[in-house]
Amino acid sequence: MRRSTWLACLLLLVACVPCTAQEGDGSAPAEPALAEIEIHTAPVEIDGTTLFRVRGVTAYPAETRAAAIAERIRGLARDPEFAVAALRVEESELGPAVVGGTVRVMVVGDADGRLEGVAPKTLANVVRVRVEQAIDAYRAARTHRALIAAGWRAFVATLALLLLLGVVLWVTRRLDAALERRFRARVGPLSIQSFEIVRAERLWGVAHGVVSAVRALAAVGLIATYARYVLTLLPWTRGIGNRFADYVLDPLATLGRGALAMIPDLVFLAILVVVTRYVLRLIRAFFDAVDRGEVMLAQFDREWAGPTYRILRLVVVVFALVVGYPYIPGSDSEAFKGLSLFLGVIFSLGSSSAIANIIAGYTLTYRRAFRLGDRVRIGDVFGDVTTMRLQVTHVRTLKNEEVIVPNSSILNSEVTNYTTLAASAGLILHTSVGIGYETPWRQVEAMLLLAAERTAGLLRDPQPFVLHKTLGDFAVTYELNVYCNDPRAMTRLYTELHRQILDVFNEYGVQIMTPAYEGDPEQPKVVPPSQWSLPPAPPLSGPGRTAG
Repeated sequence: MRRSTWLACLLLLVACVPCTAQEGDGSAPAEPALAEIEIHTAPVEIDGTTLFRVRGVTAYPAETRAAAIAERIRGLARDPEFAVAALRVEESELGPAVVGGTVRVMVVGDADGRLEGVAPKTLANVVRVRVEQAIDAYRAARTHRALIAAGWRAFVATLALLLLLGVVLWVTRRLDAALERRFRARVGPLSIQSFEIVRAERLWGVAHGVVSAVRALAAVGLIATYARYVLTLLPWTRGIGNRFADYVLDPLATLGRGALAMIPDLVFLAILVVVTRYVLRLIRAFFDAVDRGEVMLAQFDREWAGPTYRILRLVVVVFALVVGYPYIPGSDSEAFKGLSLFLGVIFSLGSSSAIANIIAGYTLTYRRAFRLGDRVRIGDVFGDVTTMRLQVTHVRTLKNEEVIVPNSSILNSEVTNYTTLAASAGLILHTSVGIGYETPWRQVEAMLLLAAERTAGLLRDPQPFVLHKTLGDFAVTYELNVYCNDPRAMTRLYTELHRQILDVFNEYGVQIMTPAYEGDPEQPKVVPPSQWSLPPAPPLSGPGRTAG
């Protein structure tokens, strides 16, 4: 009763003193200026309860002062010999001080009084009352009886938590089973109709996810409530329990405030995305029409439509990123800038060859070096182009091997295209033979042209022709040139042409010389017609192939 009366009197004094000061002090107009200055203070806490707040100075910060005061109060509370009635207010050289026995708990200076708007003496008496209450509460919370009661409450709370978690689990399982029965019944008859099955399964997945989310949220809420309650039961953890909600809600509030602040930027980014998508669709529709031949552009091949669209798409996307970058949430933070710099360095170090191949791929497209399906020779690779990508080109060889050639290598190599002129001017196939000087060149030319005439698949117009390549030491080198319009038949035509040359020269008894020899053989190295079809070869038929 005595403490309550003291507290009421002190609170009345606190309410009256500011009015008295404003009436009798001519410096009252300076108070608003002081109030406008934000003064940092720190709370003096005992078992999670804030008794009062104190200020500090540069050499003695508020947090350090508050911690020292709280430790002195706990020291008095832990001392069983100390009586609360021994707390008193004494005058000191620094101002009124709250003293307990020989321990000076706190000195109330003029700055503390101005901060609270009361006289230092009055504030010291208020502090003394709060310290008395804190010591009583500290000791009461640590009695044997209080700890046993707290333990029983925690035990009951644990049982209640387990019961409620079981109820939540049971209810959500029943709800999940009911939803599954309903959806499974609808899906069963539609097992043949795949589209309906997919839709029902997705709907069931959403419903199952909602039930799981409700179960998880309910469990988290119950566990959080239980943890907060149990933490407030014990004096050592009461401060954590009192601030438990702040630990959870403050981050959520921060996220909410950040999200609200980002709404204008997010709206701008959403509009930018919509506009960019619309522009890309228009560009793609235009170049699709070019690719189909519906739109004709002068000096622009239809095959260029796809690569040109990809280039313009990259330009539009990069432009949109440049415009939208300042509006990306967190783009002005140091962490975002550091991450951007790190990714840029990694990209520049690891993608130099990839970028070179991409640029080479676009260059090859506009150079018209080859197209899909063309038969080409790239370095040592000979075959048909099957796929053209930004970084590599796929070539299928005559042995049905797929060779992947980097575009940068193609750009730096010679490319022979056998298809480009084959349809219009014809592709010239050529082969050489060496014939001795004793054979008339007119006869050799006639035999070579006869072999070309007998080869099926060659063009008759333009006509085949023979070139005299060299006059060697022992033989004359003749080159037979023939035309075809199908580069894919090159290997087959060469084989058939060589067969016919061998047959014609054997038929007329003319020996095909090697590049060099030591002497003339006694008999010409030819195969007589009677031996053209020795077993296991099948009998010959047709012009110039009758066995004699």
